[in-house]
Amino acid sequence: MTILFRNIKGLAGVRENSVVLRGQELASLPLINQAWLLVEDDIIAAYGKESDFENGDKMPPEAEEIIDCSGRYMLPAWCDSHTHLVFAASRENEFIDKINGLGYAEIAARGGGILASANKLNEMDEDSLYQLAAVRLKKASLLGTGAMEIKSGYGLTVEGELKMLRVIKRLKQSSPVSIKATFLGAHAIPGNFKDDREGYIRQVIEDMLPTIAEEKLADYIDVFCEQGFFSTEETIRICEAGKQYGLLPKIHANQLHISGGVQAGVALDAVSVDHLESMDAAAIEALAASKTIGTLLPTAAFFLLMPYQPARQLISAGAAIAIATDFNPGSSPSYNMQLVVAMSCIQLRMLPEEAINAATINGAFAMGLGTETGSITVGKLANLLLTKTMPSLHYLPYSFGEQLVDRVWLKGYAVY
Repeated sequence: MTILFRNIKGLAGVRENSVVLRGQELASLPLINQAWLLVEDDIIAAYGKESDFENGDKMPPEAEEIIDCSGRYMLPAWCDSHTHLVFAASRENEFIDKINGLGYAEIAARGGGILASANKLNEMDEDSLYQLAAVRLKKASLLGTGAMEIKSGYGLTVEGELKMLRVIKRLKQSSPVSIKATFLGAHAIPGNFKDDREGYIRQVIEDMLPTIAEEKLADYIDVFCEQGFFSTEETIRICEAGKQYGLLPKIHANQLHISGGVQAGVALDAVSVDHLESMDAAAIEALAASKTIGTLLPTAAFFLLMPYQPARQLISAGAAIAIATDFNPGSSPSYNMQLVVAMSCIQLRMLPEEAINAATINGAFAMGLGTETGSITVGKLANLLLTKTMPSLHYLPYSFGEQLVDRVWLKGYAVY
């Protein structure tokens, strides 16, 4: 199947070579005005300016389908590098608790939060869990998401964690979305191990990891490095065990407190450290001096009424940053990456170009997909989103309440 997109008002994110962007580079979003783009099967085959054809010296490529994109912008599909898409039920009751003044840790201490999700998930069969997750994934793709990292962590039992990861494996096989799976067994200490945290850590390492490796269920390993959850020492120990099975670390770091999670992630050579609401100069300096990407989750800070991530300080220090939804039932019940881009501009003070780059090319690198997607590059997957008619690219985050993604193609096929 070949598709020729004509008269694109602006083709954004055009790159010959793909690298992680940091510092001033993050504000550079290469754009071709009045452009065309050719897709062959599942890849981007060519692109250029409409003026190439004006004098008759060059003819447009032949294609089975020609789409007029007048007045609209085309971007690489969003790369959502931090989600908890697989869960059994929503938690709007905790939403009311938050309105009434209870904090994240207080809700967890009362049996809510992660443990509540774990109880519900362990009661649900795999097929039902898969069906719920598949519907959410389809909805996210219709909003322009073409790549997604999905974590376990709501099982907290051997059976529950394996069930979640098997669901994610099925999603990989059935969805056009490019998916990476992360094992987050160390998300919390389950209630039946509250007096034996060492016993649960051994279960993660000795019982869960070998089966995950045998069935090839995960790409990454993650730990919630936070006061009341897992210490930096425990985080390093669990991640080192995962690395023995080929799982690279991605750390939940510095969400509620300055926990040392950033430095632990850097020491582990983690692909990313995520959240980063609570940062000091030492954590910023450590991240900026490393290859680890800092993934910012502004909708989680918004929902939990927490301070926003210090994006400007991180960018100025030279850190590589991505942005993602943290889609989950407790602290960020949204998979809308356009909203994340808008909130990154409005609350994190990122330029639209910086936010779009953080949501595409850097997000792709934050889940090991930087050579496959995240930019308009010949040979990459044809994961593309086409906006509705807009006056400028800056209108995308500016009009934050308007759904501006019109059509989406993943691996060269239209998503409906």
